[in-house]
Amino acid sequence: MPLAPGRLVPSAYRPVLANRVFRRLILGFAVSYLGDGMSFVAVAWLAIELAPPESAGLWVGGAVAAYTLPGVVGALVLGRRLRRVSPRRLLLADNVVRGVFLGAVPLAWFAGLLTLPLYVVLLAVSSLLHAWGSAGKYTLLAELLPGEQRLAANTLVSTLSFAATIAGPAIAGVLVTYLSSALVLGLDALTYVFLAVLVARLRLPESGNASPVDQKAARGGFALLRSHPELLGLLTLTWFFNLLYGPVEVALPLHVTDDLDAPGTLLGLYWMLFGIGAVLGGLAVGALRRLPLWPVMVGIVIAWGFALLPFGFHAPTAVTVVCFALGGVIYGPFVALSVTLMQATSPPHHLAAMLAARSAALLTASPLGTALGGPLTTALGPRGTLGGSGLATVALGAVACVLLLARRGRRRTPEDDANHVSRPGAPAGPADTASVPRG
Repeated sequence: MPLAPGRLVPSAYRPVLANRVFRRLILGFAVSYLGDGMSFVAVAWLAIELAPPESAGLWVGGAVAAYTLPGVVGALVLGRRLRRVSPRRLLLADNVVRGVFLGAVPLAWFAGLLTLPLYVVLLAVSSLLHAWGSAGKYTLLAELLPGEQRLAANTLVSTLSFAATIAGPAIAGVLVTYLSSALVLGLDALTYVFLAVLVARLRLPESGNASPVDQKAARGGFALLRSHPELLGLLTLTWFFNLLYGPVEVALPLHVTDDLDAPGTLLGLYWMLFGIGAVLGGLAVGALRRLPLWPVMVGIVIAWGFALLPFGFHAPTAVTVVCFALGGVIYGPFVALSVTLMQATSPPHHLAAMLAARSAALLTASPLGTALGGPLTTALGPRGTLGGSGLATVALGAVACVLLLARRGRRRTPEDDANHVSRPGAPAGPADTASVPRG
């Protein structure tokens, strides 16, 4: 008996996809994410093309950091001015700034004026409002959709981001090999312009009271996190996990060019397979009803570290490609699981403040790791940096595992274990299971 087309879409997503405005928004997000996927390859590759070989690692680290790190500065410095701006205008402003300054890169390249300092400055200015644009995006979704549909909408948007790392790097790998990485950044700029035009033409909520990243809420959230050791531990683990991931984005392109003397298509293949693995891993974990979230997350940290170790042992390229693809399967579910654990553990009336504090803290982790990737790659070499990142991540997971077992040993009485129920707002122990959103 043939299935109706609607039955192929999980029931949680049907009401969300029935919303015409959301469908148009998600089209714009998909195009923009595709541009971001291409920039994974192009930002580092153009820095390699422009930099002298002896300082390529420093310039690649600087370029990749410039593409992300100023967003933290924008979130902190511009907080007073932007926290009362409507989410629609935040999203528009971010996309316009991204489109203009990324678009200036190929223009300067065509004119023969593109130098390394100018390149880094253009990347830095383009990313200045990106944290606010991201906050505006998710706040806009919250205003557009009722509460029971927001989780499905956020899941769809975040899945698109991972999916873009499948097609984007593959396309960019071909373009940087046969055309120019500067032109790829021009295409990325056009994707932001597309999203800006789409948002400008839609009738969207225009509330002037939206405050995506409220500074008082964030400060209160940090105080609340300090009073909940488990949540503070979760934030600490996530922060260091993201920090140790940062050097990978610098070392991998230099591994392809310096260690392997390979073309950009190989770098595109690495990121494409990572993206495929991340989508499959996220969907697989999302299909499970209940998971012991803390043990699974610690296992993810350790397994991701092991996936990077073959780079440090000079393993054949085919082996590292397979390991990086498996690393995507491992890495993909981590964000959804960490947010789910915070949602399951936080007191409901404090959840918003805690999530605001979490976002403010995590804004610094991966960009800082990326910035450190340049000096590390110069000192240790690309292989050493990738393997060292893996070894440090395994050590992080091992420490977390020891602390988890110690806390688990004194967590409950036998009576608690026999009568455990999941209560809304009740703090869950580290080994508690929680419902995972079904995809």
